Parts: sequence; C-alpha cells; structure tokens
Amino acid sequence: MVGEADEYRGETVKAVVSLKPGQTVTEEEIILFCRERMAAYKYPRIVEIVEELPKTVTGKILRRELRK
Repeated sequence: MVGEADEYRGETVKAVVSLKPGQTVTEEEIILFCRERMAAYKYPRIVEIVEELPKTVTGKILRRELRK
C-alpha cells in the first residue's frame, strides 16, 4: 500500500495488487474485503491491479515506482 494524493484528505491509501496466474478479482471486491477487516482510516480507497510489482535485484518491492 502506498499514499496517493487526495483533495479531501490530503493523502489516501492506494493498494497495488499483483494476482497469481489464473486468479481474478475486481477492485471493488478487494476494497470490500479490506473494509471488513481493517480500521476505516487504513483500508484502501483506490486499487490498481498490475501484472507484476517492480522489484529490486534482491526482491524488495520498489514503493517509489508504485507512487508514479
């Protein structure tokens, strides 16, 4: 999860998700799943589904690339 600029809140939560091969899910389903299990200020308001998350050579996720 990363921060995304928001006019109302200043910054809101954005989830960037990479699915396993053969799996399908919608952005709304992810938001509803998180809303049931997280505090109101923590669940993502924006969901972006990508093919692959950008990673370093050691395998860490490049969060600064996700903010772009």
